[in-house]
Amino acid sequence: MQTVYIAGGCLWGVEAFLQTLPGVVKTEAGRANGTTATLDGAYDGYAECVKTTFDPSVVTIHDLMEYLFEIIDPYSVNRQGEDVGEKYRTGLYSEDAKHVDAARAFIQNRSDADRIAVEVLPLTNYVKSADEHQNRLARCPDDYCHIPKTLLAKYKGAPRK
Repeated sequence: MQTVYIAGGCLWGVEAFLQTLPGVVKTEAGRANGTTATLDGAYDGYAECVKTTFDPSVVTIHDLMEYLFEIIDPYSVNRQGEDVGEKYRTGLYSEDAKHVDAARAFIQNRSDADRIAVEVLPLTNYVKSADEHQNRLARCPDDYCHIPKTLLAKYKGAPRK
């Protein structure tokens, strides 16, 4: 199993979507690349993200980037839907340089690469979000989410390989 950290705006919907994908075996809501190891205090530059453990024999970084681009506006800076602010930026982070290279290649190989605002960086810090944010949409399905419900359910029931 391998792990990446995927930011796509508010993490509630991102986590719910990622949980439906073939090859994704575990998710956890969190914060990537902030400057502190705590949930307390002032905003420290983090991006809301989902720690995503996946089986690389089933799903690749290229695949995960394609899935991410289904649920975000890749041209938007610090905004997805009604969620606005630096913590809602989009990105992929990893401790594995091969993941970072593959995600960057995915973007560079697109005809619109010069317009894409998706951050791809090494993971420098990760903090697990509070329990109330874990699997939030499963527990509170009527909470706001920038991802349409039809898209959230697009891969539910798909073969998991």
